[in-house]
Amino acid sequence: MIYKNLNISNLHEAQGDMRNGYGYGSIGVFVSGIVWVFSSLIVNYHSSQKGIWTLIIGGMFIFPIATLLGKLMGIKGGHQKNNPFGKLAMEGTLWMIMCIPLAYGLSLIKVEWFFQGMMMVIAGRYLTFASIYGIRLYWVLGIILGLAAYALFRMEAGGFPSALTGGLIEIIFGIVIYCLYRYDKQKI
Repeated sequence: MIYKNLNISNLHEAQGDMRNGYGYGSIGVFVSGIVWVFSSLIVNYHSSQKGIWTLIIGGMFIFPIATLLGKLMGIKGGHQKNNPFGKLAMEGTLWMIMCIPLAYGLSLIKVEWFFQGMMMVIAGRYLTFASIYGIRLYWVLGIILGLAAYALFRMEAGGFPSALTGGLIEIIFGIVIYCLYRYDKQKI
């Protein structure tokens, strides 16, 4: 089917609305990384099972914490109601939530597979962020997370290094994406 009325400028406007509304998504990536690192510490100092639950429960607070931090930093924390990328972001979130039982099932075989499986799921989600925000750097983030998960799986890495690796990758990319956001804001 050919869409004769497709207006590409509206696509760019919708991506711009998402970028500006969420600081390019940088704060969410950073907060997610913090949750992953905290989970890795729970794995290291308590147990893998508690680390898994830390990531699951902590994951529920990523968006609200990121929104609050973003607002404290002057980021709007929302998008226009009619923005189609808002729906895509919600659909990606629901898909990710539906994958958590799959990753948990993997942990019943080998506990570290939970963290590696979730890294793969989140890597795939970040690939969609390239379309949502119009920022190709999310492809790089998704690919690096996916490759890291695969490498950790092949090396038979435990839960601690797996969760720590995922967290550090996200923290680094969160900072880089935020710097890109600030740089672009200064140009305006």
